[in-house]
Amino acid sequence: MIDLTLVWAGIIALAVFAYVAMDGFDLGIGILFPTFTVGEERDQAMNSIAPVWDGNETWLVMGGGGLMAAFPLAYAIILPATYPLIIAMLLGLVFRGVAFEFRWRDPGHRHFWDRAFTTGSTIAALAQGIILGALLQGVKVANNSYAGDWLDWLSPFSLLTGVSVTIGYALLGACWLVWRTEGSAQAHARRLALRLAIATLVALAAVSAATPFLAFDYYDRWLTLPTMALAAPVPILVAASAFLFFRTLDRPREWLPFVLALSWFLLGFVGLAISVFPYIVPRAVTIWDAAAPPASQSFMLVGAVVIIPAILAYTGWAYWVFRGKVGTHGYH
Repeated sequence: MIDLTLVWAGIIALAVFAYVAMDGFDLGIGILFPTFTVGEERDQAMNSIAPVWDGNETWLVMGGGGLMAAFPLAYAIILPATYPLIIAMLLGLVFRGVAFEFRWRDPGHRHFWDRAFTTGSTIAALAQGIILGALLQGVKVANNSYAGDWLDWLSPFSLLTGVSVTIGYALLGACWLVWRTEGSAQAHARRLALRLAIATLVALAAVSAATPFLAFDYYDRWLTLPTMALAAPVPILVAASAFLFFRTLDRPREWLPFVLALSWFLLGFVGLAISVFPYIVPRAVTIWDAAAPPASQSFMLVGAVVIIPAILAYTGWAYWVFRGKVGTHGYH
């Protein structure tokens, strides 16, 4: 008998990680945008994501919609707990998207739209990281409803995760530009990638060190046997991939630093699962408590079986078509 709740938890996890992987680097490019010189470098950075940036956000819609449909109780708790952050994130994404389009259509005010692109990207990234920290530190739940205040999400830990995710996205953006650009833009991106890799590892270590002390459950899973033995491969793999990252950053395989940086996000995602599973609202609501009725899950799964391969197919095709280096006038 297939546990549909576990299947849907996997689908939501896939959608969230796909969004982080695909939209993370173009948010990162927006964060780093002011560091590139006006003209050729900025045009190359923009052109490198022009064919894919809006399609990348499909996964955010799927993750949010899937959460509402498959785990309505969790949706009803998480949204009120993070309303200011959700609003800030969506406004950042909207402003960023408008700025992206108007930058080309309104060259007389390009400096304004460049700033808007950076501001929207930074706000969206920071909000996503703070949401992560707010959920990890715990949400007050009473009678299957959010019971906290408007600003319960604000804490030193949530700010730490917000800054950490922003730095990590910037690293993905720099590594993407190392892979996809050339000339001075690539050289600048490579320098940024080196500094941001160090900053990302420090931030990852800080969040990892603080998380076990948020709650006994986290401490027990990460710092006591036998569960510590199951969690130990995560930091070991991070260290190994970091060694490879610094070894390959100046090598001809320019795609490899991006993949290795992305692996840190994947390993962080695995670490998150180790910390919170089986809870979807940490230490308050499990995935089975929050799940929709089995009949609803089965009905939605039929649609997911059709939609997910279609999204993967057109996403893969877009990345394949635009797989080369980018210049000031597009891909070549």
